[in-house]
Amino acid sequence: MAIIALASAKGSPGVTTAALAATLSWHRRLVLAECDPAGGSILAGYLGGALDGPRGIGELAVGELRDGGLETAFWSQLVDLDAPRRERLLLPGVVDPAQAGTVTPLWQRFADFFGALEKGTPPYDVLVDCGRLQVASPPWPVLRAAAVVLLVTRATLPDLSATRATIRAVERDLAEHRVPPGTLRLLVVGDGHGTSEISKALQLPVIARLPVDPRTAAVLGLGGTVRAGRPLMRAAGALEVPIRALLDRRRARLAWPVPAEAAQLRAPATPTAPEAPHAV
Repeated sequence: MAIIALASAKGSPGVTTAALAATLSWHRRLVLAECDPAGGSILAGYLGGALDGPRGIGELAVGELRDGGLETAFWSQLVDLDAPRRERLLLPGVVDPAQAGTVTPLWQRFADFFGALEKGTPPYDVLVDCGRLQVASPPWPVLRAAAVVLLVTRATLPDLSATRATIRAVERDLAEHRVPPGTLRLLVVGDGHGTSEISKALQLPVIARLPVDPRTAAVLGLGGTVRAGRPLMRAAGALEVPIRALLDRRRARLAWPVPAEAAQLRAPATPTAPEAPHAV
């Protein structure tokens, strides 16, 4: 499935919670990459600060700027969330705000690298937590490289209003960078306005709706045992189906033959991870 990016307009609608729930419940090999410029929270939250020493995308950025070698260093910075199977891996986000300035110039480098993991041996898809987009330096190259971009929003009027403006900003950016249409979808969290009402008002399809599940959200945010039968985990697991279907349709569309006239007009395209708490 390549890169699946999750982001929000503002506030805390549950981007990290949704991304972590999906990582722990989907069936394909996954890397969850925390690319929120405001910082990652899974190390201190779900993992309870149990790991010693710095680890994650900030350390990768420092090493890449110093001497390169992202391909080699990447695997040593991951945490195995389902040890020792190495099927659900975490690339922690920055924990020191000073690291954000180091990571920002490398978003394109990381986007290219994440995209290549789909063709690795073994292959991995990458779920990317991009955090809020109303910040100084969003990870735009990662969003442009994503096969699917999910804008996470609550179903209340203030959240939907903020999301409307973000949708237009993302659509403009993707169009300016010649990203094929069909990438963007809404992921709604909680009760409020109906799914069809939201889709019609924001002029964007809703791919799924996740329930409010405070008990599971607390475990994903603060640590503990994840129960697969909880409402949030069941809904997050089911999310894999429409995303896979969307990707299949998109790839089929992109594989259609291009007429010669249209082709002439088209511009040229520009080591073992430490163990973490086990989810059951």
